[in-house]
Amino acid sequence: MSVYSDSRLSLDSFAPTSRAGSRRPGAGRPTTTTTSVASQDLICAVSESRGVSSTVGLAFVNLATAEAVLCQICDSQTYVNTIIKIGVFEPSEILFMNTAKESKLRYIIQENLPDPIFTFLDRRCWSEKTGHEYVDRLAFPEDVNSLKVTLGGNYFAACCFAAVLKYVEIELQRSFTLHSLRIRFEPSQGSMTIDLATIVSLELIQNLQNAKSRESLYGLLNETLTPMGARLLRASILQPSTERVKLTARYNAVEDLSTKEDMFVSVRQALKGFIDADKVLTAIILVPTKRTIQYVEQSVNYVIMLKTYVSAIKNIFQALATAQSDLLLTIRELCAPEGHRAIEELMETTLNDHVTYQTKPLDLRNQRIYCVKAGVNSLLDVARQTYKEANADATELIKNLSDNCDIVLDLKYDTARQYYICIPAAEPGPLPDVFINVYRKRNRIECQTLDLVKLNQKITDAHSEVINMSERTIQDLLRDICDQVSGLFRVSEAIAMLDMLASFAQLATSHEYIRPELTDTLAIKAGRHPIREQIHPSKFIPNDAYATPQTRFQIVTGCNMGGKSTYIRFLALTTIMAQIGCFVPAQYASFPISHRLFARVATSDDLDANVSTFAAEMREMAFILRNIQPRSMVIIDELGRGTSTTDGLAIAVAISEALISSNALVWFATHFHDLAQILADRSGVINLHLAADIAPGATKMTMQYRIAEGPFPDRRYGLVLAKLTDLPPAVLEKAQSVSEAVDQLALRRNSSSRAVAIAQKRKLLLSLWEQLFLARNGTMNDGALRSVLIKLQDDFVMHMAVINQEMGLYPDNESVADADALAEHVSDVSAHTGQAQVSGFSEDRDETEDTHASEPIVIDSGSEICSESDPVTDNDNDSVVLVSTHFS
Repeated sequence: MSVYSDSRLSLDSFAPTSRAGSRRPGAGRPTTTTTSVASQDLICAVSESRGVSSTVGLAFVNLATAEAVLCQICDSQTYVNTIIKIGVFEPSEILFMNTAKESKLRYIIQENLPDPIFTFLDRRCWSEKTGHEYVDRLAFPEDVNSLKVTLGGNYFAACCFAAVLKYVEIELQRSFTLHSLRIRFEPSQGSMTIDLATIVSLELIQNLQNAKSRESLYGLLNETLTPMGARLLRASILQPSTERVKLTARYNAVEDLSTKEDMFVSVRQALKGFIDADKVLTAIILVPTKRTIQYVEQSVNYVIMLKTYVSAIKNIFQALATAQSDLLLTIRELCAPEGHRAIEELMETTLNDHVTYQTKPLDLRNQRIYCVKAGVNSLLDVARQTYKEANADATELIKNLSDNCDIVLDLKYDTARQYYICIPAAEPGPLPDVFINVYRKRNRIECQTLDLVKLNQKITDAHSEVINMSERTIQDLLRDICDQVSGLFRVSEAIAMLDMLASFAQLATSHEYIRPELTDTLAIKAGRHPIREQIHPSKFIPNDAYATPQTRFQIVTGCNMGGKSTYIRFLALTTIMAQIGCFVPAQYASFPISHRLFARVATSDDLDANVSTFAAEMREMAFILRNIQPRSMVIIDELGRGTSTTDGLAIAVAISEALISSNALVWFATHFHDLAQILADRSGVINLHLAADIAPGATKMTMQYRIAEGPFPDRRYGLVLAKLTDLPPAVLEKAQSVSEAVDQLALRRNSSSRAVAIAQKRKLLLSLWEQLFLARNGTMNDGALRSVLIKLQDDFVMHMAVINQEMGLYPDNESVADADALAEHVSDVSAHTGQAQVSGFSEDRDETEDTHASEPIVIDSGSEICSESDPVTDNDNDSVVLVSTHFS
């Protein structure tokens, strides 16, 4: 059925009704496009449903790589997910219905994306039926049925697909051949969502200070050898996977490559021979409406490039001979010679065996002339003989001219001038009049003669005649190849994946990266910032990290230049690395799978938008609070510093409360020490600091760059740093006295209370419950588990006693006696145990059960510290169950 069966539109009726672009000076940002093609044509069509709950359809068609991506997103009224998706692909043009010129979505895209170019099309172009017909006509035959089933439930995506392809065919006058377009439906699930501000601030793709620098995550990880691999790596960084099975398969493949040196070297060597296969295949299947001599000439070039590509595939198959991981075996199977033998045979019957793609202009022109085998067309052979003789005449002309003029002459070639003469500048005397078109350069003279110009024209005519005669043979060959192009595209995707995995293996071996684990706990031992350690390899100090639901909100304090920003950024970057299948810089690492990543760092005034630093950071935090979910990861570097101290602290506390309630993992770097003190008793909150040594008399400060528990021991590090400058002594003394007075005032206000004690004990119980849960699900042997339980017991007793003592809930001697008695009891019981089995805890981390073992160990708390929502309580006896265990 024709794709135009529903409505035959003329070019006039289809032509864009108007175009609009938003040009804002200084609004540029680092590119995040998923392709490395410099001048890519990526067209996006957008449509949305009517009503309160917005459903947005998107269709992206990349004319540089012959790939179509369809999406349908159930979005909010702020269209956050739509903006992020469009920003990741970064289309060169966005298509809307002409009835959507004043729509809210159009204005939001214009405000949030740099310099969008809009084109408004007639409503008739957005036809679901036409979209399904395009799938029938253009999709790979084996994909047609599944795509039609998928689009059957995604009306708006199908409409967008129809609109963008009609625009390409009628407005751009280009069309794809039958069953040649890579089409995939990309669901909104399955990948981590990273907003555009986070992409820029974390320098995922491009360094903020120097766009050409490799000091970005993409620059670090990009050890790829093919353009396809580089594109896949960039797309993976911008949309990390959340599928555990996919990530595990990539880990296995990277481990397989990094542990087999011979296979790794063979793979890297085989990858060096690949051209941009996607670009070549796209050029073959994307045919212009009007064919020109330039198109015919390029078709011959692409056939030669395709021959080079196909001949290199077998090297990948041979290099993976010892592969064992499932993913590498799948790649090897796709590269098996049987899959592309038919295409090789087609080219062998038409093309000369020795033809390979050349980069030098003269070599490439000669390859175009002789690519078709002799004997296929007798007139073609005659035309090639004419071309050969004309080239020989040019060589003979220069030889005779050199002898007659007694000058050393070299015959050179470039695409614009054809053949020309090059003379060393050291040649004495003026040139004879026979030389024309003279150009003098630093160390040579370039010129021509009238006879050479005539020969150039003769050679050009012979070249054009050969190309025209080769066209029919080449087009027949291309038609046969297009019937099997889907297999070549799949091989290209397999090579891109292999290239990216080999790049990860290269990093793992050269930088000592380790394989991460996917668990429910973020735990990193001796982790390193992947970019900073490359800048300062000998000075970088590793750090540990640990986060669970009971330590999900981590307040990081410390000196200026102490390493707070580096610490929280390294957590975000290593999380992304783990979720693209890459090994990470650490001695050990485990990560929970994060579905969203937010970073509020390095905010400055936005002069273009007339927004201050404080307004900009409040806008970013509003975005985060609207879109945060339990499986999100958030890093915040300073908040509320752009306004008054009182207001800034108040806003920081309020936002922190909201972030704690979200159950997301949050790292909050701040100089607000009161923030840590106010939130210290909240469940899930811990305080960390970057250590520093302050010499007596505050004469010297040494940064340790190591993370440590608790608040920074000396809150007046700012005064210490100020003393190391040239501030007047009187100013420093006054600042010291004011700081001490403020601290005394705060100490009197923060007096002890029974409510504080209850909150502290409740937090202590929740932490103990979580530790026991993790111990039960761990892999420790019996002896190690017994030691851990005893340590947990001792630490709990000590902390509970300290709380009671500080709050004055009972005398010191009674507190110590109770603690000693319990410790002695635990020691007696533990001495007779051969195995400790933790029980009575729910598998669900969000809901806990009030379960008790048959012989619980109980501590008399002396106060009410548990509510109905606490995990383990005994309200009748006003006591707390410490550890619910069976000792056997």
